[in-house]
Amino acid sequence: MPLFMDEHNSVEGLTTEAVAGAHQKDMETQAKHGVKYLQYWYNETAGKVYCLVDAPSKEAAEAVHREAHGLVADEITEVKEGT
Repeated sequence: MPLFMDEHNSVEGLTTEAVAGAHQKDMETQAKHGVKYLQYWYNETAGKVYCLVDAPSKEAAEAVHREAHGLVADEITEVKEGT
């Protein structure tokens, strides 16, 4: 399955707790869409979040965020793992 990195820009009120809660909601919703959220990174000061996701398509990855918490990514890019 393809890997995607999604990017959320200017997330207002971003905190460690908020991003962890949103990720947990993704985990609870992902199987319904055949998706697996693998890891996330964030910067509270910049309001940025990045999520690495194993998904059949960009649309499936977006559907999880939309259903889980409504915080859809500003950009989703297919990536390949390097060595």
